[in-house]
Amino acid sequence: MFSRSKSDSPASTTPPGEPLGQVTAPSGATETSSGKGRPTPKRKQSQAANKRPLVPADRKAAAKAQRAQRRADRERSYQAMQTGDERYLPLKDKGPQRRYVRDFVDARWNLGEFFLPIAFVFLFATFFTQSRPEIGLLVLVGLYGFLFLTLIDAALLWRSLKKRLIAKFGPEVPRGTMMYAITRAYQMRRSRLPRAMSKKHGEYPV
Repeated sequence: MFSRSKSDSPASTTPPGEPLGQVTAPSGATETSSGKGRPTPKRKQSQAANKRPLVPADRKAAAKAQRAQRRADRERSYQAMQTGDERYLPLKDKGPQRRYVRDFVDARWNLGEFFLPIAFVFLFATFFTQSRPEIGLLVLVGLYGFLFLTLIDAALLWRSLKKRLIAKFGPEVPRGTMMYAITRAYQMRRSRLPRAMSKKHGEYPV
C-alpha cells in the first residue's frame, strides 16, 4: 500500500508524442563533420610519392645538362675574377680579408712579380755562356741572388700586411693568408686573378 507504482518512476516518464527508444541529443550539441573529404594516404604511399629515381631516364640528356651547368658556372666564376664580384668568386678568394690582402699586394711594388721575366733572361743568357763557364757561373749566382732578394721582400710584405690585418680585422688571422699573399706577389700584376682592382701602385686599402 505504501509502494510506488511503476508508472511514477522517473525512467518511465516519456514526453508525449516521443517514440520509445529514441535518444534526443542535447540542445547545445553541434554536429561535427568527420573526415577531410578524401581518404588519408597510407605511409607506404607517402614514401613512394617522395622517392625519386636515382638513375635518370635519359642519361645522355642528363649528362649534357650537367656539362652545360658546369660550363655556365666556370664562365660565371671567370667573369667574377675579372670584375671582383664576391658572389661568384671561388671559395679561396671570398671574404673581406682576402679582398684586403689582394688590394694590399696589388698596391705594392714586389720583387717577386719580376722574378719570372728576370729568370727567363738569366736562363736565356746561359746559352751564350756555354763556352765561358766562369761567366755562366756568375749568371747562375746572379739568378739565385735575385731569388734570395725576392724572399726577403716577401717576408717584409707579410710583416707589414699582418700588422694591417690585425689592426683592421682583429688578432685572428686565418690560416693560409700568408701563402695567399706571397703567391699573389710572385705573379705578374697583369696576370693575377682575381684581377687587380687598383690601376696604380701605391693605392693601399684603408
